Amino acid sequence: MERRTPLQTASRNNAQKRHRRTPFRRYTNLAAVIHLLQMREITLLNPASWDDRNDAYFMAEYKRLLKAKSALALCFAESEETYHHWRVFSHGADGVCIEFDKAALLTAFDNQPKIRLGRVNYRQIKTLKERPQIGIEELPFLKRLPYQDEKEFRIVYVDMAEAEEFRNFGIDLSWIKRITLSPWMSQALSRSVVKTLRLIPGCAALKISRSTLVGNHEWQELTSRAK
Repeated sequence: MERRTPLQTASRNNAQKRHRRTPFRRYTNLAAVIHLLQMREITLLNPASWDDRNDAYFMAEYKRLLKAKSALALCFAESEETYHHWRVFSHGADGVCIEFDKAALLTAFDNQPKIRLGRVNYRQIKTLKERPQIGIEELPFLKRLPYQDEKEFRIVYVDMAEAEEFRNFGIDLSWIKRITLSPWMSQALSRSVVKTLRLIPGCAALKISRSTLVGNHEWQELTSRAK
């Protein structure tokens, strides 16, 4: 067994602490957020309709090779807010980003034998071709290298006996750190949406705001410093 130096051990422990503190960002739409807040459930869905056809194919092959009846998934970003995430996963005025406390949310999947979870690994085609084989359990957590900026964490549900299109897991609203509305939603509409979401039982104190990613006045005012 490889022995670690005290410095290596401390570095590893610090990395694990940072990993646990990293928030989850779930980019979705307003209808899904309303369902989540009202029902206090988070939903894993059939990946067949995913926009990335390579990703959908890997999940379909994973299900086929396992001879499973269901293979559902839910994806999160472990990165700060980016234009890419909004544009790809939550484009349009009804896009929403829910930020969760990662450690708290993962407790919803504790002691669930049908759950697999982990970070997605981003690889080049040539790198995988050089390997003699790929483990079946790797398939849900593999994507091409050009997607690496997504920093995706994935939760996968597998049922060998029952065919399902979705699966709900209960959550606690205290696990939500904040909700951010689409940067393409007008400010006039966002005020009404914030007010409506806070009327849902248990949501009065939620931090909800509209993203200023594509129109930030503080950023624009920096031009006044140009000489």
